[in-house]
Amino acid sequence: MQFRTSTPVIVSLFLAAAVYGKDIKDYDPLFQSDETLEAEVEGPFVYLARERPEEEEADGKFRYTDADGTIIEFDVLLRARGNWRLKPEICRFPPLRFNFKKSQTDDTLFDKQDKLKVITHCQSNSLYAQSIVSEYLAYRIWNLLSDYSFRVRLVNMTYIYTDRNQTRHSYAVFLEHKDRLGKRIGGEPVLTERVPVGSLYPADLNLASVFQFFLGNTDFSPIATAPDEDCCHNQVLFTSEAGLYRTVPFDFDQTGFVNARHAAPNPRFGLASVRQRLYRGRCVNNELLPATLQLFRDRQSDIVALVENQAELTSATRRNLLKYIEDFYKLIDKPKRVEDKIIEDCLVD
Repeated sequence: MQFRTSTPVIVSLFLAAAVYGKDIKDYDPLFQSDETLEAEVEGPFVYLARERPEEEEADGKFRYTDADGTIIEFDVLLRARGNWRLKPEICRFPPLRFNFKKSQTDDTLFDKQDKLKVITHCQSNSLYAQSIVSEYLAYRIWNLLSDYSFRVRLVNMTYIYTDRNQTRHSYAVFLEHKDRLGKRIGGEPVLTERVPVGSLYPADLNLASVFQFFLGNTDFSPIATAPDEDCCHNQVLFTSEAGLYRTVPFDFDQTGFVNARHAAPNPRFGLASVRQRLYRGRCVNNELLPATLQLFRDRQSDIVALVENQAELTSATRRNLLKYIEDFYKLIDKPKRVEDKIIEDCLVD
């Protein structure tokens, strides 16, 4: 096995604002389709799962089947990543990062891709595979609600172990790099420890807060970091021309919507299950709730259709997701329940 040590790259603001020759809509063909990608990756996955080196990259090969049936192969550097799912007691198989060579990806499906986060299956069984598809749908639902959202691509992935005679199959998700998202929305990722609530776009924050409630998520903060993270916890901040920050949520494995087997409710909230919803939005933005809830109503049929039409879901998973969505809409259509479960639970600070 050959390994290469990765080094952090600091990009100046003026470089990050540079303009490419192509229109931004043409940058990332990987995320222009919702079709599930057929692919395989080979690498030393026993080593990566055992050692989980965050500062080393292992040599690997990545192959996918193009639209015309051609098999395209790239050299790729593989690295374990993550926080909660990086822990071996949580996930036997860690989340990964693929580091592509841009010289190989020019004018392919992976054109302009460099470093891509890969959401992986955590454990090798069908229930964890369904969690991956569910988390993919969480991102897709957020795409329906906001342009300020990470794009994703579902992959039917084959893992070929170069350090063991073993092959595994599961679903995976490619997650758009935050720098690419920043290009699309005209902002830069923000590196800081904490920001005041008033520095965020109120409508963005309120929409993201209700979305987290929709998903049954309490594992986030739009204003503060978790240890060893940039601000903010499972939400990325981006600059804007108006001076306020855009907040973009990500990482949904701890949600009731995904209902992953490794998910657990935060003990500080006294919740019996991750399926139990708790609103964590800010009271200062309560006046925006009517418009935010109306947006959810306007998108309801599209959200339901996403779940109904996702072929990779089992009938049981699809039924559970639709029931969880239905419960949310029943709640927001009753003013008394909105008062009790959202408005009265809002955060003052």
